[in-house]
Amino acid sequence: MSSMYFTEEHEAFRASFKDFLQKEVVPHIEKWEKTGSIERFIWKKFGEMGYFGLSTPEEFGGMDLDLFYTVIFLEELQKINSGGFAAAMWAHEYLAMTHLNKEGNQQQKEKYLVPSVEGDKIGCLCITEPFGGSDVAGMRSTAVKQGDKYILNGSKTFITNGVYSDYLIVAAKTDPSDKYKGISIFVVDRDSKGVSATKLDKLGWRASDTGEIAFDNVEIPAENLMGEEGMGFPYIMQHFALERLIMGVNAHARAEFAVDYAVQYMHERIAFGKSLDKFQALRHKVAEMASKVDMCREYNYSITKRLDMGTYVVKEASMSKLLSTKIADEVIYDALQLLGGYGYMEEYPMARLLRDSRLGPIGGGTSEILKEIIAKMVIDKKEYKPAT
Repeated sequence: MSSMYFTEEHEAFRASFKDFLQKEVVPHIEKWEKTGSIERFIWKKFGEMGYFGLSTPEEFGGMDLDLFYTVIFLEELQKINSGGFAAAMWAHEYLAMTHLNKEGNQQQKEKYLVPSVEGDKIGCLCITEPFGGSDVAGMRSTAVKQGDKYILNGSKTFITNGVYSDYLIVAAKTDPSDKYKGISIFVVDRDSKGVSATKLDKLGWRASDTGEIAFDNVEIPAENLMGEEGMGFPYIMQHFALERLIMGVNAHARAEFAVDYAVQYMHERIAFGKSLDKFQALRHKVAEMASKVDMCREYNYSITKRLDMGTYVVKEASMSKLLSTKIADEVIYDALQLLGGYGYMEEYPMARLLRDSRLGPIGGGTSEILKEIIAKMVIDKKEYKPAT
């Protein structure tokens, strides 16, 4: 790791987290991949170790650490080869909890954020809709105010932790006549009357629960409004920079895992009297793969540094996700090829890694959407500013 970004404290955290994952998580991964359900005990263990409080202020039980602890958290989760388990963990901490950290009031933080840090409550973020996809402003869910409550109706889909979470951070239209300024964000209890969820069957990320959620006249207390009414869209956009960088970091980490595994396999596999890592065609393929991964990783580290310093890196984070996820898919595809027939076997890691990686260019904003966002900033000179 680069000492330019990581201190001895960072590396000590990495070593302890890797050890924790090997002891507490890896023995259960195969079961969770098969059942599609992560048992509750592991959330509590993450909470007890402080892993859900890396970015949360100490006042609410967190450690308020710099973003490179988050990078380590993300990288090591990718290297146990369960994109679904990793997604469940980071979607809780960096999607649901990010909104609680930034837009939640004191009461909301005490009720939802503190137990989230402790691993006693699991959260999910509900933005994407069946008819909207990446078109956030086009959402159809509504939250109509009636006295001291809002009445929520609508549906969300592709929601990580959407079935088994305890609370939902939900975006809905409080003023349907206004496309961008009519969206607000609420925290909704799972056991609220009218909330239902259906588990989706996915190509990859098998360990995580991904749900389609319906809201049928759900009554939300007015005090569950997060931040200001009508500010939901800029709140969501503001946090996309972090989400996209997270997706970029995840991508370079799983690609790095694929290269390392392929190199190990090539060293051990003998063909025509010598190990595969002695064949020039294969050596040069690895050289190309490793170069791409290193370029992504160093770029992502530099953007993490800028974001940690308070710079609004929406363009750079979009570029990170766009290219890192594309390159990860390419590298993992080539790594599977280097294993030959064994790469296609489920008992080897590449088959799952290939499936899990494929979500990268889709989730958190498709590559096609990101290209247009980047084009607006590069060609049209459009500037995006944080909401708060």
